[in-house]
Amino acid sequence: MTDTVHSSDNTNSNQTLNKLRAAVLGANDGVVSISSILMGVAGANASHGAIVTAGLAALVAGALSMAVGEYVSVSSQSDAEKAYIDKEKRELRENPAAELEELTAGYEAKGLSRKTAHLVAKELTAIDPVKAHLAMEFQLDEDDVVNPMHAAVASFISFTVGGLIPFLAMMLAPATLRIEATIVAVFVALLLTGYGSAKVGGASHGRAMARVVLGGLIAMAITYYIGQFFGTKIA
Repeated sequence: MTDTVHSSDNTNSNQTLNKLRAAVLGANDGVVSISSILMGVAGANASHGAIVTAGLAALVAGALSMAVGEYVSVSSQSDAEKAYIDKEKRELRENPAAELEELTAGYEAKGLSRKTAHLVAKELTAIDPVKAHLAMEFQLDEDDVVNPMHAAVASFISFTVGGLIPFLAMMLAPATLRIEATIVAVFVALLLTGYGSAKVGGASHGRAMARVVLGGLIAMAITYYIGQFFGTKIA
């Protein structure tokens, strides 16, 4: 029973971890995507109105794209999890003896003796056979199937929040300082998302923060000079 409880706890922890990771990555995508687009447009010496239009369009399109992509991805995962649940229920209904033997073998593989494994499997089957098998075979909890709509909304919000940081920095700063203000705002935002990703993944904070900041600044620099190059050529 303890093993099943631990498996359920691990499943819930994994679900929470996945949500946090998606939120951090969504915010990071928002910061990098929107700042890069804004820097490219600003590099082309576009007017304030053009920068606002490009920023807003990119912000809305990016947030919607993230939400739709996350919805489709998580829907596939949800469908697979529901299929596993239906499969276990059907097998338990059609051949309970074979399923008990399968659960016993699973606990034997974890190091229990045949006798102890059979007793554990029998007791767990008496309590909740579906839960016992899902935890053993798929590390899945029937009550914790992923929700595509929740994932889509979370991605939409995290991308929007991340994207608003460079957008507001570019819009609110004086025209002569908008590039510098955006770089500073993005630098701070990427430090935070880098720290968040390291915290969620249990990695080195310094290395993760440096990697995220460096990647974001390189992306901004490239798009800025591309905008400057084509802005000059077209003009």
